[in-house]
Amino acid sequence: MEIFDNLALGFSVAFTFQNIFYCFLGVLLGTLIGVLPGLGPVPTIAMLLPITFGLPPVAALIMLAGIYYGAQYGGSTTAILINLPGESSSVVTAIDGYQMARQGRAGAALATAAIGSFVAGSVATFLLAVFVPPLADLALKFGPPEYFALMVLGLVASVALASGSVVKALAMVVLGILLGLSGQDVYTGAPRFTFDMLELADGIEFVALAMGVFGIGEIVRNLEDEHTRTVMVQKVKGLLLSKDDIKRIIGPILRGTFLGSFLGILPGGGAILSSFAAYSIEKKISRHPEQFGRGAIEGVAAPESANNAGAQTSFIPMLTLGIPSNPVMALMIGALIIQGIVPGPNVVNEQPSLFWGIVVSMWLGNLMLVVLNLPMIGIWVRLLTVPYHILFPLIVGFCCIGVYSVNNNSIDVFTMAVFGLVGYVLVKLDCEPAPLLLGFIIGPMLEEYLRRAMLISRGDPTVFFTRPISATMLALAILALVVVLLPSVRKKREEAFKE
Repeated sequence: MEIFDNLALGFSVAFTFQNIFYCFLGVLLGTLIGVLPGLGPVPTIAMLLPITFGLPPVAALIMLAGIYYGAQYGGSTTAILINLPGESSSVVTAIDGYQMARQGRAGAALATAAIGSFVAGSVATFLLAVFVPPLADLALKFGPPEYFALMVLGLVASVALASGSVVKALAMVVLGILLGLSGQDVYTGAPRFTFDMLELADGIEFVALAMGVFGIGEIVRNLEDEHTRTVMVQKVKGLLLSKDDIKRIIGPILRGTFLGSFLGILPGGGAILSSFAAYSIEKKISRHPEQFGRGAIEGVAAPESANNAGAQTSFIPMLTLGIPSNPVMALMIGALIIQGIVPGPNVVNEQPSLFWGIVVSMWLGNLMLVVLNLPMIGIWVRLLTVPYHILFPLIVGFCCIGVYSVNNNSIDVFTMAVFGLVGYVLVKLDCEPAPLLLGFIIGPMLEEYLRRAMLISRGDPTVFFTRPISATMLALAILALVVVLLPSVRKKREEAFKE
């Protein structure tokens, strides 16, 4: 009965006029940035973080969460209509979705994406409500050695699941940790990695780094190679699915939902990984695998369900352990800190209205996405014709205003510009920037728990191996790193990501 009482609390929080408005605003902005190729939830949430200063914590997080799962939904629109995914997790949707559009079935593809997203989002939110409270209670029993081991495991998992070279992903994590350690020492207050610059005494501004690497860097990359966008369908018809279509999508939606729900918890971008995995599974078990790539409706249903489920279950490690599983969750942790809330298991126990309000708002937001987006598909089609060279200067200007407003400090704008250049260089070197942001967020916490554990054990490093939970997690981290570095595994991994 406790869960029903908690859900009643969540409904009382989420169904206020203010929170319904911010939920609506979040999913609308999320769909918009998902539709426009070249944008994404990371730069958008980074840009909007300064705005959340003046909002209540619940409203701020409801809006930011809506942007994230709204972007997962919106990315499918461009993938289906112009074969250009608005989101990286929608890459797989484009394979069969665009072929369906070419065959005059764009409405059926968009309806399938909407149904899959709604079902997956609802199931994943239910899992969030069921599993987060007991996991949060378990996390309260963790000490510094367990948290240190858990963070090491999370960083290693982000390296193993990152696309591209393992060595480059590992280098990005190390670089992120080093950047996160700049500023004053946690215990002594001594400056480090500041290069005698007073502006770096408090460390590198998180919003400036996130906006630079993911916002400005992506904008420069897209301007360098602006895509020619040809909208296949000017007016979408046939949004109602036939009985045969419904019969064909039920299985893929359910399989994609549960696969995405599991993979979304893993660090390193579970929404992206789950969409690829769901597509591969459907192709292997299908009686007609030759239809995949030629307009199979299952090829839209499975990945769309998987990436939306993965997006929402990625909140589980963030809310229970205070550890981000992807860059968006790292930004959500930043939003919690801005609001004066310490991320971790205490959020569920000490801020029940915040947690359950967010959970219920996800159900509401998923319903809004279906009700709003299918009737508004004509507006999204027209938005696709906006040229990049008109759109992106406005975004850069908004980025500069947003970064400056955090501390009213012009050095943050220059920091954003520097990291924009860094982000562009990383893209050109085929280095995925997501592990860098995870390292930047987790690095200071990793150091703090390491030093706490060493203080408690009076300098005895065996404390990490004599406690069962920390020893198990460190062993898993070492095993995962060794396995992924094996030549045969590394080769198959690279082939899988390439495919």
